[in-house]
Amino acid sequence: MKTILNKIAAVLSFIIGVMAVIAGGQVLLGHLPDYYVIDWLPIYNFIVGILSATLTAFLIWKDHRLALPSAITTFGLHAIVMLILQTAYRAVVAPDSTRAMIVRLTIWVIITGLMIAQRQIKNKRSLA
Repeated sequence: MKTILNKIAAVLSFIIGVMAVIAGGQVLLGHLPDYYVIDWLPIYNFIVGILSATLTAFLIWKDHRLALPSAITTFGLHAIVMLILQTAYRAVVAPDSTRAMIVRLTIWVIITGLMIAQRQIKNKRSLA
């Protein structure tokens, strides 16, 4: 298969997106954890999770020209939120929220790396 790395990246995008939808959705439905929840964080998780599981995963799967910019944007959003959590909310952010954001950032680095590797393979084949 010519785009196996993109397919793996798309599946990862879908999975991490669904996980964020579940985590954010549970809080939005009133299933609050035993720690303080920053008001806007579950909404962010839910919305970005939906986008990751649907739009971004679809773009990556189809090897669309906007797939890589979409993945980079998603990573960037998570990085900005992590920066905000570690600066403005450092005293109140739950360790679970920090760990979840680290997992998201790590997965999005992997997704982006897979897509860049796939692009390099594609470029090598087109030159040969």
